[in-house]
Amino acid sequence: MPRAPRRGVSGERVQEEPIYVLHSYPWKETSLLLDVFSRRHGRLALVAKGAKRPTSALRAVLLGFQPCHASWSGRGEVRTLTRAEWAGGLAPLSGLPLLCGFYFNELLVRLLAREDAHEGLFDAYHAGIAALAQRPHATAGELEPVLRSFEFSLLRELGFLPDLHLEGATSEPVLPDAFYRVDPDHGVSACSASDALAVRGEVLLALREGPPAEGDVVLARAAKTLMRSLLHYHLSGQMLRTRQLLIDLHKL
Repeated sequence: MPRAPRRGVSGERVQEEPIYVLHSYPWKETSLLLDVFSRRHGRLALVAKGAKRPTSALRAVLLGFQPCHASWSGRGEVRTLTRAEWAGGLAPLSGLPLLCGFYFNELLVRLLAREDAHEGLFDAYHAGIAALAQRPHATAGELEPVLRSFEFSLLRELGFLPDLHLEGATSEPVLPDAFYRVDPDHGVSACSASDALAVRGEVLLALREGPPAEGDVVLARAAKTLMRSLLHYHLSGQMLRTRQLLIDLHKL
């Protein structure tokens, strides 16, 4: 059970906080600089002193896609890791699931501000990594629902997912038989069936609570199109490196 942070003359002290390591960088001769995603403190930078030493117990703990409980102290942009323990329970990722995990991490690094806590997003990340770990030999098509679920959670938690059941300008309910387009800034608006971005209202209503269950090809295609459009906008049109790899290799 994570403990509430304490503050002292040396700054904040956090104990036994659930984290995932998103990225690690060499820091001086024997240490690592970590970009971590924590449940109650969001993304933050931690320095793990001595973690590169062969005898350091941290070497086997500070791994990507493995849940940890971490303690740290300090103030400013970089805090000092004081303790880390492996929380266990997940098999290492490899192959296509590993690439999908890197995609999750790149989305978080690009879209999640420092120290912006989103406990629901942390839980969605944990669930997504667990789902990937359970599918070591999955095909691209079998992993698509896992990707869509995390994308939906990410956009919803960050306030980037418009209400799909209401028109943005009027708050009028979306009608199943009408046609609409989804604007990242202004939400849902009515359009003609000939509009290149037109989506039937029944599709938007079906996607209101999240991505479709496996097997619904029409809704899966609509969910992918919607996620691509919203992510492209909020990434300022810049392609993620992992996303391009997924497209090139597996057409996800």
